[in-house]
Amino acid sequence: MADWSASQESRELGIALVNGSFISDSDLAAAEEMVAQNNKKLSEVLVEQGLIDSEVLGSVLSLKYGVPVVNLARVEIQPEAIALVSEEVARKHNILPISVDGETLTIATNEPHDFRTVNSIAALTRKRIETVIPVGMSLDEAIDSNYTLMSQIEQQISQITGLNLDVNAALAEGAEVDVLRQAPIVQAVDMILTQAVRDRASDIHIQPQEDCLLVKNRIDGVLHDAVRLPLGVHTAILTRIKVMANLNIAERRRPQDGQFGANIGDKKVDFRVATVETGHGEMAVLRVLDKSMLLIRLPDLGMSPTVLKPFEKLSTAPFGMILVSGPTGSGKTTSLYATLQQLDAKQRNIMTIEDPIEYSFRGINQIQVNRQANITFPVGLRAIMRLDPDIILVGEIRDAETATTAVQAAITGHLVLSSIHANDAVSALIRLVDMGVEPFLVTSAVIGSLSQRLVRRVCPYCRQMAEVSPSDTAAYEAEMGEARDKFSVGRGCNFCSRSGYLGRVGVYELLVLSDDLRKMIVRGASASELKEEALQRAMVSMHRDGMEKVKDGMTTPGEIIRNVFTIL
Repeated sequence: MADWSASQESRELGIALVNGSFISDSDLAAAEEMVAQNNKKLSEVLVEQGLIDSEVLGSVLSLKYGVPVVNLARVEIQPEAIALVSEEVARKHNILPISVDGETLTIATNEPHDFRTVNSIAALTRKRIETVIPVGMSLDEAIDSNYTLMSQIEQQISQITGLNLDVNAALAEGAEVDVLRQAPIVQAVDMILTQAVRDRASDIHIQPQEDCLLVKNRIDGVLHDAVRLPLGVHTAILTRIKVMANLNIAERRRPQDGQFGANIGDKKVDFRVATVETGHGEMAVLRVLDKSMLLIRLPDLGMSPTVLKPFEKLSTAPFGMILVSGPTGSGKTTSLYATLQQLDAKQRNIMTIEDPIEYSFRGINQIQVNRQANITFPVGLRAIMRLDPDIILVGEIRDAETATTAVQAAITGHLVLSSIHANDAVSALIRLVDMGVEPFLVTSAVIGSLSQRLVRRVCPYCRQMAEVSPSDTAAYEAEMGEARDKFSVGRGCNFCSRSGYLGRVGVYELLVLSDDLRKMIVRGASASELKEEALQRAMVSMHRDGMEKVKDGMTTPGEIIRNVFTIL
């Protein structure tokens, strides 16, 4: 591609942008230096460095070349067009097939005068090529969105006949690495993992059904069908996953759990595996742990100022216990890790006991639960107490022994952070009492209780104001005390895979213990009485916090109704 006068085209583009006052001469010089060092195109560098907006660049290119612009976030990509060009070719030439009309194929490209690429695509597809310039979405994002690996997975699976005993034997006996990598079943599993990471999935479900093997991805808290595979490959798929997670491939009746790491593109991703026997055979669920997502700072979690400021103040306390509660998958670990990043690990000894360690922090001493070595939460916590800690993170309080030890640690001059499964902030305190911790010890140790849920965020690329169902409107009006007929919703675009939602945001309630609340706990007040007192003392409930986010256009009333619930 270098011999089609790319350097001349780049110079002309740079001059056009400078003459249009979109960038300065110094910006252009710095970008050209990066182009020379990284062997990238000028347009890519300008957008990556934030020197110019992609839509402005698209408009300039459109005027320069006389080529129309297309918004990749809004346009309907034809599957027939995608089928004409392989993902490998699309990535190599950085193009995206848009539509096909008779003998004409329309492709999106940032360089419509790259005649070598145009001629190559024309020869490959035997179509006349028309070019458009993309805006609204980068080509890399659009390629990821439109080229799913599921068809390739099906192609790999189609090479396997029957139960594929030879592949199973190779997996079990540890065949040569190069040979094993070429096995269709190995490549199929790798593609399943890759697609899940591309889709931002938090979990992969592999479920045997009566007539097929169903693979589902949980994206933004909702399960989506990914691919249906023949039931005959069930054993081979599970065997491959067990080998990767170092599980017993011969054991199918007992539940097993393990984990493994993999490089997916430029990301290092960990997968936590759990298997169990069901009526139709053994199923597996893989928790996807994208470590880059665990490094979110507290202000980026979506906490409102009424929650963020007092929570940050609590985290600076010299001793006491801070509880973070919520159901599985509600982001408790992310909140705890974000809190750790706020703390000074240079001057204080920060130690953790986790199951498993999901991210390694520099300067923080982390202990992995290992039941075979008798390193459990209470054992590890007692060991930490003898190591002069200042701050202790307990991955989860699951039993009375862990609860009692953690409370004692908080009382004896340590700041203890921990997650606990409870319905809301008040219920977390009641749960400690139910575990056998004396109420007066709970009130002496706990200084704050944070409860949270995750709700889907309205896609910012296709957000619009629209009416919602009467029940959703009534729920908003009941909580907020104001009438409203339209709310921010997503109409669906290529960014959000037509779902109307992109990413998630936290909904929180924070209970800071007052003297009156402590007296009520000691005398055995019920959860409803404690919550009523907390609300009178200006605690913002999760439901209220969620509806505030609805008011701000972050999410929808239906998401709050579906995810934010209490039993009080």
